[in-house]
Amino acid sequence: MSDAQRDDKYDGEDFGDEKYWFNSKTGQVEHGMLSSSLDRIGPFDTAAEAARAPQVLKERSRLWAEQDAAEDDWGGADGTR
Repeated sequence: MSDAQRDDKYDGEDFGDEKYWFNSKTGQVEHGMLSSSLDRIGPFDTAAEAARAPQVLKERSRLWAEQDAAEDDWGGADGTR
């Protein structure tokens, strides 16, 4: 899906009311925007996808850390760039 299609998909006020969210405070999956945005992860198309949110976040965090480490180490062996 292109960024433009994704933006079109989420235009409007109620896009999240028909989606699933993972509540990081309670550890529960919610249908619709029931809780504070500070506690919600998503949106997801299915409850099963929302339930995987903690694992997805861990995987992405690990990848980002690896990418950051690789970028920090792009210089020469003696630390020069």
